[in-house]
Amino acid sequence: MNTKHTSVSIADSWEEEHLSRYAVKAANSLGRACPEESCSLRTCFQRDRDRIVHSKSFRRLKHKTQVFIAPEGDHYRTRLTHTLEVSGISRTAARALRLNEDLAEAISLGHDLGHTPFGHIGEDALSISLEARVGLRFDHNKQSLRVVRRLENGGHGLNLCREVEDGILKHTGPEKPDTLEGQIVRIADRVAYINHDIDDALRAGIIKTGDLPPDELSLLGDTRSKRIDLLVHDLVDSSWEKGRISQSPDMKEAMNNMRAFLFDRVYIGSVASKEMDRVSMLVENLFEHFMRQPQALPGWTEKGDADLATSVTDYIAGMTDRYAIKIFKQLFIPSEWPPKSSPPLRGEG
Repeated sequence: MNTKHTSVSIADSWEEEHLSRYAVKAANSLGRACPEESCSLRTCFQRDRDRIVHSKSFRRLKHKTQVFIAPEGDHYRTRLTHTLEVSGISRTAARALRLNEDLAEAISLGHDLGHTPFGHIGEDALSISLEARVGLRFDHNKQSLRVVRRLENGGHGLNLCREVEDGILKHTGPEKPDTLEGQIVRIADRVAYINHDIDDALRAGIIKTGDLPPDELSLLGDTRSKRIDLLVHDLVDSSWEKGRISQSPDMKEAMNNMRAFLFDRVYIGSVASKEMDRVSMLVENLFEHFMRQPQALPGWTEKGDADLATSVTDYIAGMTDRYAIKIFKQLFIPSEWPPKSSPPLRGEG
């Protein structure tokens, strides 16, 4: 079936005139699973961006952990602020390279829609539960694709363009995205979280500036903004009119060393990881409960062709941190008696 667009919008015409020969033009998109009429004002990628922003799964990102679980401070990153930072970096690089900024933005905004509550700890816990039950692993990039294809919009999905779906699926993992815009997002994701996680760890007092690897700090810069600026300039300079997205060897190595430092000092073996056992217990108990009592699942999980393990995974992965805690308390924590709203029992007071 030919799903390419049959009409040209104002924005399509602008792309043809201004974008690089390496850019994905919206008029040449591989299209959607279900063909739609084109819009006279917005390209298909602009429409995808808007659909993602207006989705329920996007709104839930504001209450999903990035690194620090349920942080008390107002300035720690959430999955939503991470997503917006990735979007900003991706748009800057795509514009500088004359690639399709709208495509890069749509991929950025959708790349973490399938992430679990409690960050990577929650992802690992859900994966362990799923593998123990049915021999499958949970990957948030695959779940993000499932969200936009099957779960959003009352089970009908968002019907996004193939290029956006490809970028969402391949923003992490062994395969590189098919488009240069998707490859930008893949690198921008790391640039964003490495630098904002350093920022949050410094704010939390887990590390001090003097703890950061000195050689990498000297090369990349001593502030978050300097490091991001340098890494984006390096990406653009290394990729200009080459038909591929890359980094210079020195910058790539320095960024990878910073990432290794974070895993050693922040993600593992720090106050940020002390909740790991409790989060794992919470997620694993929720999984087992709904596997044993599928009638307790909400009605929307029964739609489509999902089996029970997939339905349970969909439900838990879609939870925010606070909702997961709320459901756990309702299921496993004894309630006070009488409830606080009830009148005192005879003989009290």
